[in-house]
Amino acid sequence: MIPFLPFQWMGWLMKSPSVQLVTLILISIQFDFMGFAPSSSTVSTASKWLGFVTAVWIQCISGNNYTFSNYSDAIKSLMHLTQVQLNNLSVAKDVGKAFGLLAGLASDRFPTWAILLIGSIEGLVGYGAQWLVVSQRIQPLPYWQMCVFLCMGGNSTTWMNTAVLVTCIRNFRTNRGPVSGILKGFVGLSTAIFTNLCSALFADDPASFLVMLAVVPFAVCLTGVFFLREVPPTKSASDDAEETNYFGVFNAIAVVVALYLLAFGFVPNPSTLVSRVFTAVLLVMLVSPLGVPVYSYFKVRFGPGNDVERVNEPLLVQKESESVAAEEEVEKRAPVLGEEHTIMEALRSVDFWILFVSFLCGVGTGLAVMNNMGQIGLALGYTDVSLFVSLTSIWGFFGRIISGSVSELSIKKAATPRPLWMAASQLLMAVGYILMAMAMPGSLYIGSIVVGICYGVRLAITVPTASELFGLKYYGLIYNILILNLPLGSFLFSGLLAGILYDMEATTTEGGGNTCVGGHCYRLVFICMTGACVVGFFLDILLSFRTKNIYKKISLSKKSKKSLGTSNRQ
Repeated sequence: MIPFLPFQWMGWLMKSPSVQLVTLILISIQFDFMGFAPSSSTVSTASKWLGFVTAVWIQCISGNNYTFSNYSDAIKSLMHLTQVQLNNLSVAKDVGKAFGLLAGLASDRFPTWAILLIGSIEGLVGYGAQWLVVSQRIQPLPYWQMCVFLCMGGNSTTWMNTAVLVTCIRNFRTNRGPVSGILKGFVGLSTAIFTNLCSALFADDPASFLVMLAVVPFAVCLTGVFFLREVPPTKSASDDAEETNYFGVFNAIAVVVALYLLAFGFVPNPSTLVSRVFTAVLLVMLVSPLGVPVYSYFKVRFGPGNDVERVNEPLLVQKESESVAAEEEVEKRAPVLGEEHTIMEALRSVDFWILFVSFLCGVGTGLAVMNNMGQIGLALGYTDVSLFVSLTSIWGFFGRIISGSVSELSIKKAATPRPLWMAASQLLMAVGYILMAMAMPGSLYIGSIVVGICYGVRLAITVPTASELFGLKYYGLIYNILILNLPLGSFLFSGLLAGILYDMEATTTEGGGNTCVGGHCYRLVFICMTGACVVGFFLDILLSFRTKNIYKKISLSKKSKKSLGTSNRQ
């Protein structure tokens, strides 16, 4: 009955009463999705949370675009590339995100399942072709064809991320910070998940790693096709507090997974048995969020609380009519920050371009480090750079998940503008680049952690900020316009800056490639990126001042809703 379960597992399910129970509950929730439930309002909350669980799973595998360092050296040696050519391949991977505009346009016209299906098939083709080359099942493709397949792999994630973020932020409108932090946090963990699973199962074989990048996202997205979709907004003011509690559970699970991955990264030369046990426990952890929709199902179906919904419904109907009237009024004049913007209205806003450029300074420089981590580590004398890739990924997760919840709490309590958190991350990131430029013993460990944290904060905060300033109506396209900073930043800071300055310091080897050893190889690159972060810091401070009134209104709205829910319970 459950579409994402392989047929051969059904016999095992019949022998496990606990699994049978969970399966029957999921079937019931799925019927609600399809409109077959006798009382859809009874389990709509569980349906929403089940969709969020599948969104988490999709985000766990949609960070494959950040794993280029794990197999870039194999491509470089097989194709006899210079560092500039290799960096341009990484740029091609990130250029795929530029075509995310297509995903943004499609998100307003097609259902979530169609967006997911397109992205999963494109990733299967893009990473599958790279696997054929790295496994040497075919001769190395021409350089331009490799660029195309890398671009397809990069573009596939834009469809997955757009489907997940747009759907979930619309489903949880009053908790956009935690939604963004959790989902983006699991994207950050996905690099470590793929890296550690590959180390555990395939002994760091680049070809096997690419098989995982091609097949696993495709399989997981097929699950999302059945369960992830928009659910009508909740009608009870008390649901906001319940959502906060559930998000706390997701945060706790995510932190446990991150710590578990971090601990395994320091296990020296684990045996085959240890690696398999690690993999089994990790998969159990990733399945455990299913407990939230199951608990919600029982609570809503058999517990009290329907009286709160009946009390609040007339008031909410009135508020909805007031909202419609307000939207009609906005159509007669240019919208201000905090109101719904069309794409052209957003592009004509000064605040949009301040956000765009400051985002470029943060994520563009961070991508340059991630794309070049393999060569940075080798230049500083490290033969195995997988630990640095995992450190950047895991600490990027902590930056995302903490900043999402903390920024939301700071808005509710003190009306703190989200851009202020972005400014803090830019300043800390500049410190990280200075440490890496100094190339002291251990500086790469500290720098990887700092850059990971700040890159995560930047991604997690920008997502809800854009929706709060310019609205949700065209959010899919607005989000993907901002994501253009990923290919643009990769081209400017990785393809041009890092590639050219590295080759200036490198020497030509007998095989025709370029190599550089020593702290001087990337010193000037880090200094330039420090300057970019300082520029981003001042832009974020400016945006904080320009949006402080918006966040005061948001804070008052959250407080009034909380007090309304309290009075209704009394």
